[in-house]
Amino acid sequence: MQRINRTSRAAAASAVAASLLLSAACGSAASRASGSSERSDIPSAAAAAAMTSRLPAAPGPADASAPAAPAAALASAPAGRCRTGTLKARVGTTDAGAGQRYAPLVLTNTGSRTCWVYGFVGLIMIDGNGDALRTRTRRESVQPRRVTLRPGAGAHARLHWTVVPSGTESSCPRSARLMIIPPDEVAHLEIPFAAEVCGDGKIDVRPMEPGIKL
Repeated sequence: MQRINRTSRAAAASAVAASLLLSAACGSAASRASGSSERSDIPSAAAAAAMTSRLPAAPGPADASAPAAPAAALASAPAGRCRTGTLKARVGTTDAGAGQRYAPLVLTNTGSRTCWVYGFVGLIMIDGNGDALRTRTRRESVQPRRVTLRPGAGAHARLHWTVVPSGTESSCPRSARLMIIPPDEVAHLEIPFAAEVCGDGKIDVRPMEPGIKL
């Protein structure tokens, strides 16, 4: 299985984020109409660097002299998209059987305001040495829907992978951690993820759905 060295790890995450942003900007109406599944692979380091250069600059620090918005105004403000900084991620209990693995990826709103998520996450597996493993995220042909999250509420996306070697694989590398890019976001979360993923790093992903799975 292909590995991406540590110096390319940030570029790989940026490339996946750029792919998610481009997908959100262009929409996926054509693929949904045809019922086909979408797949996103980690691009080369050169492509990642090029894509990263087109990402919007990170916002600067807040102006300390600006007056704080009243609490009532914040409470009545319309819900916006959930940003990475207000989300917490975890992978729930893995369901194993016949060489197949299923597990929920849960995102919880840890902020003080209601927000929403819509669509698919981006994923990059990391091995025990801190190197990025080849990760092929295949989007299942399921219609996404907006999921509104009040503070403390969560949504989940079902992950599926196989532990049975295929093709020229004799064994499958084991991941130690998982980088997660929430839908339409650039920044990522990173959590423990000890799993053997065969099929050249393929993980099937469903869009975000309501509810927290154990």
